[in-house]
Amino acid sequence: MSKSRADSNTLPKLGELELQLLNALWEQPHQSVKDLHARLDGRSGLNTVQSALERLYRKSLLQRQKQGHAYTYSTRVARSELTSSLIGAVIDRLQLGNLEPVLSSFVDFAEGVDDTTLNRLEKLIQERKQQRLQNDD
Repeated sequence: MSKSRADSNTLPKLGELELQLLNALWEQPHQSVKDLHARLDGRSGLNTVQSALERLYRKSLLQRQKQGHAYTYSTRVARSELTSSLIGAVIDRLQLGNLEPVLSSFVDFAEGVDDTTLNRLEKLIQERKQQRLQNDD
């Protein structure tokens, strides 16, 4: 699901149950409807889980494989890729010509995370800068 920012307005809307199912499948792929229903501790009915999985499949976010009489589901997109696309879509919808408000909001958000996460963020920024330098050569 490689979408550019220009295509971000075509990103599917995701409901709470759909997000829970995606998270469950990122943690453990190749699960059946019954497996996922059990994992949600019965918070949603079996038919509701099956319908949500079908919606995610039609949105091209899941792949499925027939196992006997049932399907097992896995994600078609990495968590980081979907997160990046969703954040890009929000930025595009806000139509910000200047990214300063986004960066400022991100820094405000980052204040609440632990030092390990902040160190990881710094490392990611440095790695991205290095990649740019290497690509410019």
